[in-house]
Amino acid sequence: MKVVILAGGFGTRIAEESHLKPKPMIEIGEKPILWHIMKIYSHYGFNEFIICLGYKSYVIKEFFSDYYLHTSDVTFDLSKNEMIVHNNYSEPWKVTLVDTGLNTMTGGRIKRIKDYIGNETFMLTYGDGVADININELLDFHKKQGKIATISAIHLDSRFGVLDINKKNVVSGFAEKSEEDGNWINGGFMVLEPEIFDYIDDDETIFEREPLERLAKENKLKAYKHEGFWQPMDTQRDKQLLENLWEKNQAPWKIWYNK
Repeated sequence: MKVVILAGGFGTRIAEESHLKPKPMIEIGEKPILWHIMKIYSHYGFNEFIICLGYKSYVIKEFFSDYYLHTSDVTFDLSKNEMIVHNNYSEPWKVTLVDTGLNTMTGGRIKRIKDYIGNETFMLTYGDGVADININELLDFHKKQGKIATISAIHLDSRFGVLDINKKNVVSGFAEKSEEDGNWINGGFMVLEPEIFDYIDDDETIFEREPLERLAKENKLKAYKHEGFWQPMDTQRDKQLLENLWEKNQAPWKIWYNK
């Protein structure tokens, strides 16, 4: 199953670093947060990724093109114009990088990768948030519900729009931001059926608005409630929080065991 990651936004809330690179390439523990997200999925055996690019797309392309340089010891023999890679460790990843436009909205980016998905169920998340979420449990939940879309619902503060969720975990609507704590918000880590493309009009479509709101009205959207750790990297303060957890070896999202 393919995993789609939205990585094309401008990242204006963390402009201290995003003026140099896309937000998904901002590093936690000397690795881009995009790498951390991919490691979460890979831990559960999902290794085929489609990354939706936009702002400074070349930075992400260069990272994967030079992946060995970023992750291995290398020797350059200039006399032979040769590069020797030591401790050659590679991820079992197949990564498709798709330029989905500089100013395209989230829905438009998803629409643009339709041909890479085909008629298959796929997963989707944002390129700036990590969690200790169990991807297999999320996928099982989605399959049992028989809906077009499942989003992971997270308890968080009022920076984000609030989900109206009934007792059967059906999302019935999207409320305005609230000052109260304990509300459920969309934390990404979604599972989608290919019918989702029919709900997206064009590049101007914001996925979190018209498509998801329409699905909610049609009773075709479910919420998988994740009670564990989840943290976005919207601001420099968020980045420092994640960096501190990583440095102290207390990063809850580090569920993988290898390098």
